Amino acid sequence: MVASMAGFAVEDAFLKAATREVAVGMALVILGLAGIVVFSGVALRAGAAPLPRSIISRTMAIRSGFEIVGRLFYALAIALTPISTASAILQATPLLVVLGAALIFGERIGWRRWGLILLGFAGVLIILRPGLEGFSALSLLALIAMAGFAGRDLATRAAPLALSNAQLGVTGFIMLTLSGVIILTVTGGAVIPSPATFGLLAGASVFGIMGYASLTQAMRTGAVGVVTPFRYSRLLFAVVLGVGVFGERPDAATLAGSALIVTCGIVLLTRRDL
Repeated sequence: MVASMAGFAVEDAFLKAATREVAVGMALVILGLAGIVVFSGVALRAGAAPLPRSIISRTMAIRSGFEIVGRLFYALAIALTPISTASAILQATPLLVVLGAALIFGERIGWRRWGLILLGFAGVLIILRPGLEGFSALSLLALIAMAGFAGRDLATRAAPLALSNAQLGVTGFIMLTLSGVIILTVTGGAVIPSPATFGLLAGASVFGIMGYASLTQAMRTGAVGVVTPFRYSRLLFAVVLGVGVFGERPDAATLAGSALIVTCGIVLLTRRDL
């Protein structure tokens, strides 16, 4: 899980650098196609179809829809807002998943867990600062992405168990490609990247594929309650890259909100007795 979060954080950094020259939609299409090729090759090598019939189901359609929303809006957030801020807001995804599990699947949540969820969302509000001078409407992009990824994770619980990690990877990167196509349809801007920018996109593809593969392996082989808290390591990697590579300076509100989200999330996911 830590390797996955490191891979995604580096992917974000490469993507943010690349979108200085190419449109966000174009970057997503290139990343998506690279992932489709790699995971299709892995599936074929294992003697499996990249897209089996079991992929066509209501559950997978819902999962795919949420994944498009998550990937589309998070890519926009990475390109248009500080990488540390976008990543901090995304850390509230596990809190939303727990809330969704209670509302959709009827899982019981005690008053202490409800309190932690609300406190974690208060951390998001601290980062967003709605109604204050420091508020940026662009920060809502990461908020929408968080909702998309939470919906995807909830739908994954009902996904066919027969699907391999590679087949899930193919599906995920198809959704990434479609996200790019949607953005390009609205904004235009499809151009051939320069060699330097293509190198950045190649780097994003490598680390994105590594991150996705590591995440799938972690969630399918490790105890969820054990591996999920390590998702928060992504915030540490994002802050280091944001400060060291892009010269970002997270303010006190962002750091305080991030600390509150991470603390509530770790307690919520590790304390089963609450």
